[in-house]
Amino acid sequence: MKRTHLPLNALRVFDAAARHLSFTRAADELAVTPAAVGQQIRALEDVLGVVLFRRTSKGLELTDEASAGLDALREGFIYFEESVRAMQAGQASHRYSIAAPRDFFAAWLGERLASYRKSNPETRFALADSESTDFTEANLDLAVRWAEGPGELEGVMLGTSERIRVKAPGSDAGNAHIHWQGDGDAGEEAALTVPDAGQALAAAAAGLGVANVPLLLAQSWFASGSVEPAGYPETCRHAYWLVAPMPQWRQKKVRALVAHLTGG
Repeated sequence: MKRTHLPLNALRVFDAAARHLSFTRAADELAVTPAAVGQQIRALEDVLGVVLFRRTSKGLELTDEASAGLDALREGFIYFEESVRAMQAGQASHRYSIAAPRDFFAAWLGERLASYRKSNPETRFALADSESTDFTEANLDLAVRWAEGPGELEGVMLGTSERIRVKAPGSDAGNAHIHWQGDGDAGEEAALTVPDAGQALAAAAAGLGVANVPLLLAQSWFASGSVEPAGYPETCRHAYWLVAPMPQWRQKKVRALVAHLTGG
């Protein structure tokens, strides 16, 4: 069923005028002029096809038609206010839906979400393991993507846009290259092909070859002694980006988490 267009601003003016039975006091409440109140009331009467006020020697009075709809109107405004509060509460809640690559979560993101939750114990996270998950379909707040930039989304780079070659500690992997999706090197020359940088690191740690992986991802593996550098960091076109559409990016809860993850 087609919804009737509601002149909400005029209805709000009518409510104020009906409570005060005065255009002047209604204007004071709404921070407009009495003339503006009168114009809104006349426009509303034209839309509705009824007279809402009559002037008497005692001042303004509501007509029977105006009185008949006033209670329902005020109840409607209460529902509107409850709806706005519910939407604001959703933005101010402590529930986050985040999409990130599994290897990135294991090596970097999980530890930082845990530290955020330690300071904010009411926080709850829901995680999606695909970095390409659609924001609208999955109702995401944030996503982490290995990309050249944020694209059409708002975003901030996590770490630096650097890669580093890694191998098993003390191993001589020679020219055996481990290729993963997102690696710029040619896959057909690889001794082993794996789906992501995390598995490339695991393969390198097992002595299966040398992997060229994001420096940000490799740092925790270096710290644990699972792999060691097989060269120096080098700049690349891709980096891990924390991204979201503008409406999500502006949310207070999202700004707080982004600041924590970026050290801001």
